Amino acid sequence: MQTYYCRDNTENVPYCTTGGNQGYIRNQSYIWEGQSKDTEKPSVWKSAISLILEALQHSEKENMARKKRVAFILVDGLADVSIPSLGLRTPVQAASTPNIDAMARAGVNGLMDPVEPGLACGSDTAHLSLLGYDPLIYYRGRGAFESLGAGLAMSPGDIAFKSNFATIDDASGIVTSRRADRHFEEEGPILCEALNGLKLPSFPKYQVCVRYATEHRCGVVVKGPRLSGNISGTDPLKDNRPLQVVVPLDDSEEAKHTAAIVNELSQEMRRILTAHPLNAQRQSQGKSIANVVLLRGCGIRIEVPAFQEKHGLVPCMVAPTKIIAGLGLSLGIDILDAPGATGDYRTILTSKAVAIAGALSAPSKSTPSIFIPGEEDSKPGRSEGYDFGFLHIKAIDDAGHDKAVELKVRAFEAVDVMIGQLARLLLEEEASREKFEYSLCITGDHSTPVEYGDHSFEPVPFTICHLKDFVVAKGGESVVLRTDLSPFNLPLAGSSALAALAEQASARGCCDSCDPPVAGDSVVRFDEISAARGCLGRFQGSEMMGIIKKYIHL
Repeated sequence: MQTYYCRDNTENVPYCTTGGNQGYIRNQSYIWEGQSKDTEKPSVWKSAISLILEALQHSEKENMARKKRVAFILVDGLADVSIPSLGLRTPVQAASTPNIDAMARAGVNGLMDPVEPGLACGSDTAHLSLLGYDPLIYYRGRGAFESLGAGLAMSPGDIAFKSNFATIDDASGIVTSRRADRHFEEEGPILCEALNGLKLPSFPKYQVCVRYATEHRCGVVVKGPRLSGNISGTDPLKDNRPLQVVVPLDDSEEAKHTAAIVNELSQEMRRILTAHPLNAQRQSQGKSIANVVLLRGCGIRIEVPAFQEKHGLVPCMVAPTKIIAGLGLSLGIDILDAPGATGDYRTILTSKAVAIAGALSAPSKSTPSIFIPGEEDSKPGRSEGYDFGFLHIKAIDDAGHDKAVELKVRAFEAVDVMIGQLARLLLEEEASREKFEYSLCITGDHSTPVEYGDHSFEPVPFTICHLKDFVVAKGGESVVLRTDLSPFNLPLAGSSALAALAEQASARGCCDSCDPPVAGDSVVRFDEISAARGCLGRFQGSEMMGIIKKYIHL
């Protein structure tokens, strides 16, 4: 293998490697500009350019017969800040992630601002941006995403809310806890059933639909004439603040009318929940009661070009987190069933890997079934398979919100194990049939620092590699094919001391112990600091799909 270095990089970061493992660099045009302007280049430099061109052309011809498919892993709330208890390292730096580090060594890396620099974005706006849809143009509130993902069909003119079961003090009207109970998977559906179809005394023509989502969340849809999505919500956004009164956000009669409807809806929900025997039972057990539903993010279903039409890739998604599933549905993305994947700490990550691998391996393997809003039964997936498999992981974001340092580290290590399983499943298909050429990509949608417990504005690391180069970085096919495919649970907090994690982080930070890169750039680890040295530089989320398509030569 030969490696060539970009002339303007004082650190001799590899520009490109030949010998079957070549990398794509975002500022690739520099070499072509240099070639045209520098007429007195040394013959060695001319030879290097010729070899690079020859390698790229040979690789392109060799791979044209294989269909390009991408496994895209999105780790919600991935990035973080330096934490004193971890020796001033981030949870990503502290985690032991041999598979994800192999991806970094095998591909190209960079830092990404999911929407724009300095913006602490939500998951919905971030996902829109990453998938190529400008949130400033297309975003219409998160309520429709949550409700679609929860299984509520929406028609034009309907409005929807992203909603929480919460606890309110009846005497003062203060919301004492915005999350009645994060572990609400048994009781949440019962309360949703009690609320579904409730009647509004002053607005009898309007229909209310409620469906349980995940944890403390539910989707709420209101159907009827003259509804507007341009209203505020009832959620105070922080604990120990008053329940908000819905107000119109413009002067239209529709907005004023809708605000009145939603205020009555909030009151009726509160009345039904207060009287429900389940809450009396929770109170007798010393648990917080779920006596109010917080309504926020009022929105309508967006109308956008389908993902396949926009990018030329047939997409699928595994996303038990309902707001992400609903966003995918809004973009024309099939949502795969993955039994055991829950979108919280109880999730079985192996199930997600198996679902995505099956979807990317069809038609030689059967695709998982897909979810359709408003229908009880799943439908068969696309028999020809999919080109872009989006795998969403929520638990790391939950750990950030819960300020659980150790859990965020261990959960990310679990993601690393899952990626090893996914790589094995894809390699078995790629090696046996030689029909597909797979690439692996991993990044986050925003930072959720455990020190803050909320979203922040730090950029997220990004890496993409070809599966064949990942195999080289891991030491060969035999190593990857020995990966254990047994399902596993996320580790619980408290399994190791923070001091041990700090020591692990320090050891991982030593470059002397790192294997060298095998393709792409000089990055050898996946974390917020190492990614800054990658050849992709720092870029905005709106550029991500373009980078992915360029990398796979689409």
